[in-house]
Parts: sequence; structure tokens; C-alpha cells
Amino acid sequence: MTLEYVNDELSINGHGLSNIAKEHGTPLFVYDENKIRNQCRKYHNVLKNAGLDYSISYASKAFTSVQMVKLLQEENMKLDVVSQGELFTAVKAGFDAKDIHFHGNNKTQEEVKYALEAGIGLIVVDALDEVELIDSIATADIDVLLRINPGVDVDTHEFIQTGQEDSKFGLSIHNGSALKAVNAIKESKHLKFKGVHYHLGSQLDAEAPFINALESVYKWLSDESIEIEVLNMGGGYGVKYIESDLRFPVESAFKNIIDRLNSLSRAYDMQIPHVMIEPGRSIVAEAGTTIYEVGVIKDIPGLSKYVSIDGGMSDHLRTPLYDAEYEVVPVNKTYSDNVNTHVVGKLCESGDIIGKNLNVPGDLKRGDLLAVKTTGAYHYSMASNYNQMRKPAVVFVNDEGARTIIKRQTLEQIIENDIL
Repeated sequence: MTLEYVNDELSINGHGLSNIAKEHGTPLFVYDENKIRNQCRKYHNVLKNAGLDYSISYASKAFTSVQMVKLLQEENMKLDVVSQGELFTAVKAGFDAKDIHFHGNNKTQEEVKYALEAGIGLIVVDALDEVELIDSIATADIDVLLRINPGVDVDTHEFIQTGQEDSKFGLSIHNGSALKAVNAIKESKHLKFKGVHYHLGSQLDAEAPFINALESVYKWLSDESIEIEVLNMGGGYGVKYIESDLRFPVESAFKNIIDRLNSLSRAYDMQIPHVMIEPGRSIVAEAGTTIYEVGVIKDIPGLSKYVSIDGGMSDHLRTPLYDAEYEVVPVNKTYSDNVNTHVVGKLCESGDIIGKNLNVPGDLKRGDLLAVKTTGAYHYSMASNYNQMRKPAVVFVNDEGARTIIKRQTLEQIIENDIL
């Protein structure tokens, strides 16, 4: 059982969202804990059944918290972090730093020092000058991967394409910069070259780009006589936000990706490396739902109808940022006709929009609750205090009920770093 109507009330794992919202307030992020765990296990089953030596690193940037990290540890996941803050969260949660790897296109000296002192298991080198930076700070050997760009174009929003030739991430395998970095790593004092990493982009719905990347990377490895122990294929597996979206078919797609990996390894006479993947969005996105309370409703005759909610771009940035689309439904089922409506936030921006031209019940009134589906990734993690809005609470719901994992920010916390 997951998100569905039970006795005309939207419920998660059999627990009604109205009571959860009443107890915790709105806006509120609600996660289906069972769904998160099931997604972790789905990836494990696929790679385990393929007979691979593998590891799965959750991409913390999608959503992280102490309790989320603890859940991931229980599900035998490793972690991908991109900042000192994400690493600090993981360490405070008791996660073994050896099972964490550090990403980022511009790691600072402070971050590198912190990661090394924490005992990080792996650093992903993203630029040539990072070789010297890390080597100058390290006092002992540290395993590294090199982030490369295979030059694979993907069909997704330009803001979330990352594996093409023109990118702030990684080094190109086509212009010689990646090879130069490999040689620099091998000549360094403390960096131990283990393999390569690439990430093609986000919200990909088919295996073709991953197979194209494998073919490009294996040819490069063979041409340059580079041996690797680890191949990190990144993440980017798409989820279903609205009905027309295609969800990445994990089982069938990975069968084809792994089949191609095996055939390329045979063709180039290479041993199959330890395979790493980095799902983030696909672990948590569809497990998350945001609950809002309806406020002002404006019906402009002959033009538009606006339904305002008690949150907005401070906790729902992806629509203003990417024009991302979401399904919005009433928490308490209504049988009135749906009306074309703009659902908007309360922040002082015309672009503060949850969704345009949505079909929502025409009899909505102040105090009703609306649920925005598939908000588990890049919503809380992108939340801000713009307009001095408080960050919402976050709850996990399993079979037993709801539990708070992040408390609602208080007014005092908004100004706690201000000099009074």
C-alpha cells in the first residue's frame, strides 16, 4: 500500500494525510518510508542478480538528513556527497566515512582537508588542478576516481545535462584533458588511481545513453591503455512526475546495460570492474508528497483562477527553476467538477508557481488541503528562507504511522546567526 485514497482521504501506508497535517502543520513534506526502502532493494536485487561486484551510492543532494542517512545504512547503501555539509550530516548520523565518496566541480581546501580527516573512502577528481590540491593536503594514500566526460548528449533539460563535452563537470576523453589527469594522478605522491566516473544528466528514461557512454569510455580506455578497478556510471534515472512521463525501467534497462558491459569487457579483453551507480532522485522522488493548506482563491472572470497555498518557491523551487510539472490533488476527495486553475505560492514573486492550468476541484475553499505528488527529491534540499519563510517539517510514514525526522524551523532559528 502506498499513496492512495482510503475512504475519500489521501493516505500513505493506510495513514490519512489530514491527521498527519493537523499534527505537524503545513507546508509539510511526507515520505513513504516503505517506498524508499523498496527502491533501495530494487537496485540491489538487479545488480546482485547480475553477478556483479557492485556498490550503490545514494546521491545525498536529492534529500539528506540524519534519519535518512540512518535508513540508507540499514539498506546497505553507500553515500555520494558534494559538500562539507553533506559529509558532516552523514558522519553525525554514524555513517562510516569509508563508505562515502566526495564529488564536486570545485572542492575547496577546507572541504578536502575535512574529508581526508574524516577518513573518506574515495574522492572523485573533477579537474586537473584538483590532483595537486588533494595531493598537497593528503598525508596518506587516498583512492580516487577521475570524473570524465564521454561526450554523450542526452534528451533532458539543459540545466541537468552533465556528460556532454561543454560542461563545468569532469574532463573530456576527446580533447586529451582526461588522459592528462590520469597521468598526473599516477605521478602524484598520495593519490591512487582506481578508475573513472561519469554522470550523463538527470531524469533519463531509457538505457541508450548509458550504453552509448559505455561504448565511448571502453574505446577510450583501450586506446589509451588505461586499466581500471572501478567504473562509476553515475545516476540520473528518471521518475514519473506526471502521467506522460516515462519512469526509467530499472530491471530491463540494467539487463541491457550490464549485457553491454559484459560484451565490451570481452571485446577489449578487460576484466569486469567493480561497478558503482549513484541513484538519488529515483530513490526518494516518488516517495515524497508535499501537503499545503489552501488560502486565498481569486477567480478573474474571463481570464484565470488562482488558488494560493501556504508555501511556494521557498519549498518548491523546481517549477520556477525548470518549469517542472507536478500532479496536484486534494487530500480529501471531492466530487465536484475540475476547473482549470493556477496553483501558486505565497511568496512575493509572479514566478512563484506550483503549477499552471491544473485541473483541480472547482469547490476548493480556504482551509482545504492540497497534495503535490513526487516531491521527495530536490524540494527540501533546495528549500530556502526567501521572504524569511520557515523550512517545513519532514515526516516518514511506515506501517506503524508517522514520525518526525526534521522539525519545522522556528522563527528564532531564522535569525540565530544574525548579530543582534
